[in-house]
Amino acid sequence: MNALIGTYEVKADAKGRLMLPAVLKKQLAPVVQSGFVLKRAVFQPCLELYPMPEWEKLMQKVNKLNRFNKKNDAFIRRFTAGVKVVEVDTTGRLLIPKDLLSFSGITKQTVLASAVNIVEIWDKEKYEKAIDDAALDFADLAEEVMGQDDVADGLS
Repeated sequence: MNALIGTYEVKADAKGRLMLPAVLKKQLAPVVQSGFVLKRAVFQPCLELYPMPEWEKLMQKVNKLNRFNKKNDAFIRRFTAGVKVVEVDTTGRLLIPKDLLSFSGITKQTVLASAVNIVEIWDKEKYEKAIDDAALDFADLAEEVMGQDDVADGLS
């Protein structure tokens, strides 16, 4: 799957359904039949929507962890807490389960933000705050993460 592109504002209805924007739906078309996994994000109060092939790649890494190591066992339990298999319905809507709505604080105004191979689903106010908070440190972070010679090779 190619990297996903775009940030989109959508409204959640009273049942927690989101209409996927046409541009995002088109990008996800090659994997929509496989379904998706929706989970809590590790570092932010948002949700992560994994196309099933991406989830399976991630689970291959997780499955290599030794479950007899307490830290690994705790990580796996917490990482997979609240994980749900979800599908896009025939009208292009995605239903967010109530427990995940509660975790993310999503009410009505929602942001779908591409994050390379997944889509983050945010309450709009929390998304704006996270972006504003990160803006101050972003230049330093970009230099640290992307400014290394081994990473920057090939980028232009």
